[in-house]
Amino acid sequence: MGIELQFQRLCCVHSVKKLLSIFGIVIAVVVLISQLLALPYENYISLLSNVDGVGVEAETDLATDEKRSNVEVDSVLGFQKLGNSSYLGKRLNANSTIGFYLNVSTYSSLGKMRNESAQILQVKAPAARSSGRENVIADTGNKTSSLMENEATSSNSNILRAGINSKRRRPASISYMNTLVQQNSSISLVRSQWRSAREGELRYAKVQIENAPIIRNIPELHSSIFRNYSKFRSFVSSYPPVGGGIWWSMIRVFAFVGMRLSYELMERVLKVYVYKEGEKPIFHQPYMRGIYASEGWFMKLMEKNKQFLVKDPKRAHLFYLPFSSLKLREALSKQNFTHQKDLENHLSNYIGRISRKYHFWNRSRGADHFFVACHDWYVIGTRLTRKNMETCVRVLCNSNIAGGFKIGKDVSLPVTYVRSAEDPLKDLGGNPPSARPVLAFFAGGIHGYLRPILLQHWSEKEPDMKIFGPMPRDPEGKAKYRELMKSSKYCICARGYEVHTPRVVESIHYDCVPVIISDNYVPPFFEVFDWESFSVFVLEKDVPDLRNILLSIPEEKYMKMQRRLKIVQQYFLWHKNPVKYDLFHMILHSIWYNRVFQVKSK
Repeated sequence: MGIELQFQRLCCVHSVKKLLSIFGIVIAVVVLISQLLALPYENYISLLSNVDGVGVEAETDLATDEKRSNVEVDSVLGFQKLGNSSYLGKRLNANSTIGFYLNVSTYSSLGKMRNESAQILQVKAPAARSSGRENVIADTGNKTSSLMENEATSSNSNILRAGINSKRRRPASISYMNTLVQQNSSISLVRSQWRSAREGELRYAKVQIENAPIIRNIPELHSSIFRNYSKFRSFVSSYPPVGGGIWWSMIRVFAFVGMRLSYELMERVLKVYVYKEGEKPIFHQPYMRGIYASEGWFMKLMEKNKQFLVKDPKRAHLFYLPFSSLKLREALSKQNFTHQKDLENHLSNYIGRISRKYHFWNRSRGADHFFVACHDWYVIGTRLTRKNMETCVRVLCNSNIAGGFKIGKDVSLPVTYVRSAEDPLKDLGGNPPSARPVLAFFAGGIHGYLRPILLQHWSEKEPDMKIFGPMPRDPEGKAKYRELMKSSKYCICARGYEVHTPRVVESIHYDCVPVIISDNYVPPFFEVFDWESFSVFVLEKDVPDLRNILLSIPEEKYMKMQRRLKIVQQYFLWHKNPVKYDLFHMILHSIWYNRVFQVKSK
């Protein structure tokens, strides 16, 4: 009897669990149907659709095959250019019946989707490709709408990119980045496999920088642009020459005051070895013009430098991997190596080659090696090097803290638009503040998701806001661009495809206070300069309020920022023959500084 009763109870419990399971499934189905019915019907992207007769397939991996340069877009990310397919705000396929909502009206000023639950898929068109280079020349008198239509297909994928992560992370604030700079000595570091004399020298330099004496009676304008003037430079400029081991015994005894400072220590101590391995054009062939010129100028000046270079790698504190990201993409594209895996294999083979021939890579697992890369192609700047060169000091134009850039290890490379390799200092300077009637100026290609929003809100809206699309590229158009830079109080530096833009350095060159609108962008030499003392940072979401933000800045504060720009300018100049504190030395200093603070103290 007892057994029968237990059996009945078990059956009863089983029935209850089964009923609860069925009830839960019914509730889930009802919720799902209600959400589907709540989706808007118009203006959606179909999962199974035709766009102008061209079939498209949806894939879930949205970022693996991204390919583009500054003027060339192969929109594998997002949409291809499909015949006469319409621009944002128009339905891609009126006959589609299954899809999800994605309309220009669903974007906020940040480009985020209001429908957080929408699934973002990659849409690829196998039968059509982007038309290659897009040197768009537009009359500045044209309407904003026509400018946007001219560049619709080229910016399509990037505007849609704003909705890739429907739950975007909160942008890193400048104060948060400042905290990371202050904590750079607490970064998790890679310990060398065995000790070397060079690492001991770096450790000693670290102690000197950390204990730098406070220098008083510094002119306010000079000290205000630096985070810690004492740690960076000194007014003392006369020191005994470096003499190898004897020098180090001398410095331990006498501890010259001023030699505790980072820049002076770099000039006296640092030695760099450049690997000879690598074939042109990818290696040892710098490109000196255009917006990617920074990596080329650094390569050329580094390889011919006599002060820092050593022929014996045993004497080196740092090891330079002299490849060009621009040439890497171009060369391998001509060989039909267009996938990320091909590029990974090429760099991986190179690292394997030098690690077999030399022991230095294996000693530190690459932590004392560095490379310099400036390219809009995100894969080259971050993802590609993340696999093979994660421990290296990565010097990148694409210094996106949300995309893997590490403050305290990586270096933000200035994007410098060099128009003349023979005269890189041409057209420097601008009008005095009293001769700058324009409040804010921007002109440029409609690249990425942010710039169309900028034009939508401010093109032809206020007479003191000169916000344009691309200007003519003839001599008159270029002269007009420079004239507006020189006669504007603030120059808008809005992100394009990626977080970086050449307008930051251009603004400094023309004494125009930079207004940086690029969330998560780490400015160049961030460990040295207090960027908020001579520039303005505006969150992307605040673009609609841009004019009020600028008008709220007191005139006295603007005047100070403008005067500070003139001091900062010297640190952002290329010279055919490098001079103290120029761009070449500042980039090298950032590499040196980060490497010094990567060394573990005893």
